[in-house]
Parts: sequence; C-alpha cells; structure tokens
Amino acid sequence: MTLWRRLSGRADVMLAVAVLAVFVLVAVAAPLIAPYDPVDQDLLRRLEGPGAAHWLGTDESGRDVLSRLVYGTRVSLGASLLAVAVAALGGVPLGLLAGYLGGGFDLVVSRVADAVLSIPGLVLAIAIATALGPSLTNAMLAVGVVYAPGFYRVVRGSALAVRGQTYVQAAIVTGCSTPRVILRHVLPNVSTPLIVKVFLTFGYAILAEAGLSFLGLGVQPPLASWGSMLKRAVRHLEQAPLLVILPGVVILVAVLAFNTVGDGLRDALARRDREHV
Repeated sequence: MTLWRRLSGRADVMLAVAVLAVFVLVAVAAPLIAPYDPVDQDLLRRLEGPGAAHWLGTDESGRDVLSRLVYGTRVSLGASLLAVAVAALGGVPLGLLAGYLGGGFDLVVSRVADAVLSIPGLVLAIAIATALGPSLTNAMLAVGVVYAPGFYRVVRGSALAVRGQTYVQAAIVTGCSTPRVILRHVLPNVSTPLIVKVFLTFGYAILAEAGLSFLGLGVQPPLASWGSMLKRAVRHLEQAPLLVILPGVVILVAVLAFNTVGDGLRDALARRDREHV
C-alpha cells in the first residue's frame, strides 16, 4: 500500500491537504486573484463593511481587506518557508554528524542545543529579531535559529538508532567514506521523522511570524501579512471586529491544516516502517 493510499483513507488529512493546496494556489496567483492593489488607499471608504465593491470590507486606511488577505497569504507562507529552511539547514547536518560520530562533537553540540531550547522560543526570537532590526527576513531568520535545535534533536535521535544497524556497519567495513555513509545510508533512514517535523514546524512558523509581525518586528508597512493585519485591526476591534476575525481565522485554519497533515504523515510513515520490519 502506497503512502498516498494510506493518507487518502483519512478524510481529515485529505481536507487539510486540499486547504493547503488552496493556500499555495492563492499565494502563487495572488496578483490574479486580488481585486485591488493591497496597498492602495481610499480614505473616503475606510472601515467599510462587506459590500459589492469590497467583498470583505476595507481597513482603517480604506484598503481592500480581501486583497490584503490574499497577498498576506503569499507573505506568511513565504516567511514560514524561509524559517523552516533555516531551521532545517542549521539542525539537520549537525544532527546527522552528532548522531553518527558521537563523542565530543555530539556532547558539545547537544549542550548548545539544550541551552537554546531552555530559553522560551518566542522570547529568544524577539531578542534575535530586535538585535538584527525589524524586518520580515530578520524575523524569520530568528525563528529559524529558534527551531533549528528541534530539527537537530529529531535527526540526532534517529541517526543514533540507525548507526548501529547492520547495513551501516557493512558499509563502513567495505570502506565507504563517512560522508557517503551518512548521505546514502543514514539520511534516507531518518527521513520519516524529518518529514513530519517539517510540516509541524510550518504551523509553528506561521504562528511565530504572526506574533512577531503583531509586535512590529516582522512585516513592515505597507506590506501585509496575517500577523500585521491583526496588529492594525485590534485598534478598531469594537468598530470593525471583522478585521480581527478574518486574519485570525485564516491563521487558525492554516496551522490546523499543517498540523493535521503532519500527524497524518507520521501515522502513515510509521505504518510503512512497521510493515518493512
């Protein structure tokens, strides 16, 4: 039974996959979907409710909310992708080396990772983003640094379990170099938890971007992300509650979709691994 067939047997996972596909489509085709330029202002129509001209109303500057949500999808997903890439590039190689080599290298890197993990993630991300300066790129670099130890621990644990396997020892005995053993035999066999970690981290990164943008450390005006829309909307919560509800719901749906797909992949890949034992 293929992985896709296992996933297709779960309605919640398929729904989550469809939701993520819609988000990706919206992000890619934002210029074609958005009815207005997301930064165009019309102060005469500020804080209007939904209507024929603006389906989801306008914000405090008279900008079309639907257009800003559409472009915010591109910004938020792109930012999350950057954070996950930084976390994976930082954590995966170190995890592979520490798990395979062990010894002093493992001890030193593990203690550094533990030290980073001991600090609340959002607090550390705020500190790094503040030091680098407020911008979306700096904020996502900070988030990537915060999540890198999580990737490290997942990969290190799997590499520790794999390095004692017969096929790895056989590759070493036949004279395979350390890079070849790691890339050809260890990395493919730690892919299961790594794939799950990637999807779950996407959800965390969306929340982190929203939080940092809400604090003014992420997306800077006039660009829109889901978090920056929330930041500006809370000032008008009583007058226009829809401005808060819409980006909040979108963030919730996106995070739930990534988590559901991650959980589905974990269960499906675990079943596959058990069948291959």
